[in-house]
Amino acid sequence: MAANRGGPRGGDHRDGEALSRTEFYAALDEILEAPSGTVRGSETLAELEGWDSLAVISFMAMVDERLGIGLALKNLEKCANVEDLVCLLGDAVSR
Repeated sequence: MAANRGGPRGGDHRDGEALSRTEFYAALDEILEAPSGTVRGSETLAELEGWDSLAVISFMAMVDERLGIGLALKNLEKCANVEDLVCLLGDAVSR
């Protein structure tokens, strides 16, 4: 499930820095339009209200804009929980 790094990094993320887990969970909260602190990391994607096809596209766009990583949908579809998303992004999310 390797991510493809490439393209310019953008958004409010500084080049060369990983997102902290807190920043990553906050970004998921924003994508899901959920109250801050909703995503805690132990959830399955199926139990996250709002995790649908639009959220998947928004997640892919956020990862591309903030981290410069292009995700293949086939790899994202293998993710069953929030921790799988973290693992998919490798070193781009600090452990």
